[in-house]
Amino acid sequence: MAIPLRNAEEIEKLRVACKLASDVLVMIEPYVKAGVTTGELDRICHDYIVNEQQAIPACLNYHGFPKSVCISINEVVCHGIPSDDKKLKNGDILNIDVTVIKDGYFGDNSKMYIVGEAPIRSKKLCEVTQQSLYLALRTVKPGIRLNEIGRVIQQFVEKQGFSVVREYCGHGIGTEFHTDPQVLHYYADDGGVVLQPGMVFTIEPMVNAGKKEIRLMGDGWTVKTKDRSHSAQYEHQIVVTENGCEVLTIRDEELNDIQRIMINN
Repeated sequence: MAIPLRNAEEIEKLRVACKLASDVLVMIEPYVKAGVTTGELDRICHDYIVNEQQAIPACLNYHGFPKSVCISINEVVCHGIPSDDKKLKNGDILNIDVTVIKDGYFGDNSKMYIVGEAPIRSKKLCEVTQQSLYLALRTVKPGIRLNEIGRVIQQFVEKQGFSVVREYCGHGIGTEFHTDPQVLHYYADDGGVVLQPGMVFTIEPMVNAGKKEIRLMGDGWTVKTKDRSHSAQYEHQIVVTENGCEVLTIRDEELNDIQRIMINN
């Protein structure tokens, strides 16, 4: 497994792309409300990326994906295709996954949004998923095995009564959308990979309120929970540093939480 180690110049370019990607998630939040369609949200994101950021939406036409962002609602685990037929309603939870290409470098992140007032268990699902990502970020440092990330996520999530999706994982990223390593969100063989400074990858746990099993829908993209329970996902792109990691896609709303985690690392 040849995992690229990024130099300072590359990391700076990745910072730029990642800041753009995180800005999209901030920009779109006021538009996420009951009555809006996911197709409209996609168009707003597309216009912002292309016209305001002068960047490229990486998802558009990627292996045939027809939209600029992925929007996954309630029981949709990932890769939900935005549609003008799908209106948000009060109580929905949704993930918006944004990847931006700027000057040949990729920035990838996602977060959950809640429309109005969601059921208590759905809100807890989102909180636990985000916290599992933060715990994973705290774990990252040179010298640890890659599968420590999955171990921390799985133990925390299952202790809270939820389950971790197995079929999808985080990934290396840089001048390509997906590279080595594959970052599993549960404990499994990692091929002996040890983290080193300069490694860049995403951590993006997908957590189900019910059982871990999923099903791929007929469009070839949309993934849903098999038991129709709700699912949540949060994603950050990071670079391993000399003493931990830098969260390249951090948003201002998270600064206090993530700084506290890193200080306690």
